[in-house]
Amino acid sequence: MFHLFGNILTCYGTAANNRGENEGNITTLQKINWKGEVHTTVSAEAIRWALRYYWQNVGYSVNRVWDENAQPEANHILQDPNFDNARFIDDDVLGFMHAEAAKVEASEESESDVQEESSNENKKRSQRKGKKKPKGTKSAKRGVLEVTRAVSMIPYAGNLTFNAASGEKGRTSLYATEVHATRYQYGFALTPNSLKDQSRINPILDGLISIGEVAGNHARFLYDFSPDSIILRWTHDFSPRFLYCFEEDEFGTISVPELVRRLKAGDIEPKELWVGGAICSVLEDSGANVFPGVKKTVEALKQVIAEDLQLSSRSL
Repeated sequence: MFHLFGNILTCYGTAANNRGENEGNITTLQKINWKGEVHTTVSAEAIRWALRYYWQNVGYSVNRVWDENAQPEANHILQDPNFDNARFIDDDVLGFMHAEAAKVEASEESESDVQEESSNENKKRSQRKGKKKPKGTKSAKRGVLEVTRAVSMIPYAGNLTFNAASGEKGRTSLYATEVHATRYQYGFALTPNSLKDQSRINPILDGLISIGEVAGNHARFLYDFSPDSIILRWTHDFSPRFLYCFEEDEFGTISVPELVRRLKAGDIEPKELWVGGAICSVLEDSGANVFPGVKKTVEALKQVIAEDLQLSSRSL
């Protein structure tokens, strides 16, 4: 069984949060403590939102359609509340869950029954012992595509910009925005055999290298979330072994020392790696499949994936 793993390094840009109408005077970025220092972060859900929005814009059938003109605010419109992972790519790739509470009929107890229960609770319990409680229903499918949180390459230094809202003034007209000039890295994993339609691995890869902006954290300011560098692994191994492998020094130089160490140690076979973008020069002598461009890297891997999946289906 094949597995696809990836680690993506975004382009350099200025990240800033989208300021909502009801927020206060400080617009904050999400943060985590990473390797002993404060870094900004982008949630996996924001990345998944951007991937679904890409599919919607290029014409794939998605169940949760993003409507910019929905009232009172932009929101998803569900096409099929019962979900359909054969028809909709997002139901198949990202999963879903629909739960309904149990339908409880009106109580047939009379006031005298309640009084009897309070006076003789044990007797009442014995009368109800054989009755089954109604259960709710759940329709769920776990997402095949797993995405990590994106973490900034450098620590957050606390940069703020001060702004004044135009138009009618209010208590939040003057506000500050946290800004972080950085790159982000994040990883993903998927097993094509878990997809209803294995050919959907192609639009997954196409979407991941085409994300222009992510929801929530960077929806107001354009931040190019497409890969500047990408490392993909097509393997029978169950573990990726190279997530968050990018490092940046004080001069802005990008390296992958932990990945190099694992290659030398034999934990990762070089032929399983497809490397593209700015990082390619670092790994061109490693024995990996190296390409100068991200798109060419993905196209080359898609051909290998198609051949391998076809051979696997014939052997079953």
